[in-house]
Amino acid sequence: MEEYSKPVASGDDTHVRRLHRRKVFSALVFGGILVTCGSYTRVAAAASGPVLVLGDSLSAEYGIARGKGWVSLLQARLAHRSPSLSVINASVSGETTAGGRTRIAALLERHKPSVVVIELGGNDALRGLDLKRTEANLREMIVASRSAGARPLLVGMQVPPNYGRSYTQAFAALFDEVARSTGTPLVPFLLAGIAEDLAFFQDDQIHPNERAQPLMLDTVWPSLKTLLP
Repeated sequence: MEEYSKPVASGDDTHVRRLHRRKVFSALVFGGILVTCGSYTRVAAAASGPVLVLGDSLSAEYGIARGKGWVSLLQARLAHRSPSLSVINASVSGETTAGGRTRIAALLERHKPSVVVIELGGNDALRGLDLKRTEANLREMIVASRSAGARPLLVGMQVPPNYGRSYTQAFAALFDEVARSTGTPLVPFLLAGIAEDLAFFQDDQIHPNERAQPLMLDTVWPSLKTLLP
């Protein structure tokens, strides 16, 4: 497997879950998705029309053994369904939509994917970046993917209520609007079903653990499988 690396710039149960949710997403600002070490992993040897995953630490196997992340599990699943179809994991911990937009042209030229999974945006919100710029970056990546002959899939993120109702709603709506207006399939929330459960997180209570990875794949799979060649 070829690897690349790139530096990057309790009361009741409900109360416990709320506290955890706030801790998880707020802590990401200081040391979670925004970590300065990341990986850019080529999961399988390039083949004609691979699946390209362009994401952040949630897709880059941060803090877990190589080969255990949801993208690696996707390759294993495809080995049974479509043995000739490879997966290129170009995810980097700390990546923003601006970083993805900057890198995507070279990735499309090099790998010539049939499908591009765009799992970016969370770091934009956590850094307080302009959401209009985030939206524009996502649109540009979708357009670039289609122009290269690939089918894009947008994977959404969410921020917790302590960011404020208006901001929380605006961030979630951003992915809906981009998907709707561009006719792009959308996975609304990569961490659906696990975001409030400590059992699915590493000791840092920030990053999903190995137990969570198959569930993340199951969240992406229904939309992704309809795009596969």
